Amino acid sequence: MASLAASINFSERSVRRARLGSGLVMFVFISLHFSNHALGLISVSAAEEGRRLFTALWRNPLGTLALYGAIFTHLALVLRSIYIRRSLVMPKGETAQILLGLAIPLLLIDHVIGTRVAHSLFHYRDDYETIVRQLWINVPGNGLRQVIALIVVWIHGCIGLHYWLRYRPWYQNIVAPLLAVAILVPVLAILGFIEMGRTIAEPAYEGMVDTGRYEANLNTRYLTDPAAQAEIAMIRVGLYGSFATALFGVVAARGVRRWRERVDQITVRYQSGESIRVPRGFSVLEASRLAGIPHYSVCGGKGQCSTCRVQILDHYEDLPTPDKLELSTLKRINAAADVRLACQLHPTHDITVVPLLVAAAETALPANTQETSPGREREIAVLFCDIRNFTTLTETRLPFDIVFLLNRYFALVGNAVEKAGGRIDKFIGDGAMALFGIGTSPEQACRQALVAAASIARDIEKLSDELSEELSLPLHIAIGIHTGPAVVGTLGYGRVRSTTAIGDTVNVASRLETAAKEFDVALVISEPVADLAGIELTGIESREISVRGRALPLKVYMIPRDKAAGLPEGSA
Repeated sequence: MASLAASINFSERSVRRARLGSGLVMFVFISLHFSNHALGLISVSAAEEGRRLFTALWRNPLGTLALYGAIFTHLALVLRSIYIRRSLVMPKGETAQILLGLAIPLLLIDHVIGTRVAHSLFHYRDDYETIVRQLWINVPGNGLRQVIALIVVWIHGCIGLHYWLRYRPWYQNIVAPLLAVAILVPVLAILGFIEMGRTIAEPAYEGMVDTGRYEANLNTRYLTDPAAQAEIAMIRVGLYGSFATALFGVVAARGVRRWRERVDQITVRYQSGESIRVPRGFSVLEASRLAGIPHYSVCGGKGQCSTCRVQILDHYEDLPTPDKLELSTLKRINAAADVRLACQLHPTHDITVVPLLVAAAETALPANTQETSPGREREIAVLFCDIRNFTTLTETRLPFDIVFLLNRYFALVGNAVEKAGGRIDKFIGDGAMALFGIGTSPEQACRQALVAAASIARDIEKLSDELSEELSLPLHIAIGIHTGPAVVGTLGYGRVRSTTAIGDTVNVASRLETAAKEFDVALVISEPVADLAGIELTGIESREISVRGRALPLKVYMIPRDKAAGLPEGSA
């Protein structure tokens, strides 16, 4: 059973890679094609020179094989995904992508016939002058159709690219320039087409160019021979008919499957009292969507996150075992045996589930407020710091004096964190939490956290010396740093919202700060932080400590006050 699940999982990964690869080939093609159109803003001849390079790349045997192989592979896999999807209830983004993708063949078949097919069969020159004249002057309705096709193709490609990249840690840093490019490319392509059409339509244009080539093109068999016209009509019917047959076949196959499954259904119940009958083979996530029950799925049901996870309340031992993809995700979150991913679980009997990340509360948010984001998992470094013996230090001081001291302390912590490249997450009493690595690598995040810790330790000593006459005890800091995966997202309600991190990494960092107090040192860092930062810790005491919530002990380094304040900038 395990080997079967692994082979199925491998097959699905291969299918996703094939769909992604074919999509990328087509996206490169349309990007270059639209860029070629944009050269029309310079002149028709500039666009024609660009076309020669473009056709040299894509009309050789290798380029043709890559392009048409990608088209047929992508279309076949899209139709397959429609068939295997048990429910057509899906998020709006996925619906838009599928509908736009299905519209593309209907919009482009005639264009392909008028360029590739006519060129190959009848030596019809599909240069810019001929095609633009046909679309702008002779049949402007077809020109409008091509503009619509250009927009549809580009939006479909951009949605697919966004779905592929949206979980990359670096994507958020470049999403703004990518959006600008995504807007400019189709706009410039359309403007290039319009400018060429206006130029060719001007009477003066006939005197500026040799129109003999265009006139000769009009006399090709493609436009003059009735037999050629009949052949083209047969090709057109064949292409439209093949696409319609394939689409109808998928719809018919879904109908047959649904008819056969009417008597083989299970019930998915929810702790809230709702229930739905679905055919055996539906995933729990598909059942939720079909029933209209809000259910998080940040990755879109691909098993690449754990936001759709559910707890099984009855007979979880009898369910199909998790495949490799689901099992790896469940292990990462240390899930209990009765917790499964709703997108990957296809129950074989009636079950009762509890979604562990409840999305229903978001529907009750007041108007003009943003939805709470379940966030993205990132590899970050987390720093916690706290003033030791703060209660003793302030118990005899006036409230305004305490506010003054805290503001000085918060200022030096915030300054140290921001200069190092981190972000202050929150201040809690006399404690602070900072995040590093939201837009950088884990190695850089650990080095930045250590730079910030050294700066905080030095500045606390200076502040202690400055206020020595006013304080009953010197100021000492306790800092804990740990690194690992955490979910970074925007949490809160209404206007009280902030970007924060949650997860085991945050909990461990907080406990390391507590350990710094217990062992009377300024800084405690975990072994992963030291390894990723690449700092020299010869002579620094190390221990294996038990951390509440973790089964295995964690190796940490105890850095005393004199060495914490003296950490060289270069080491971090």
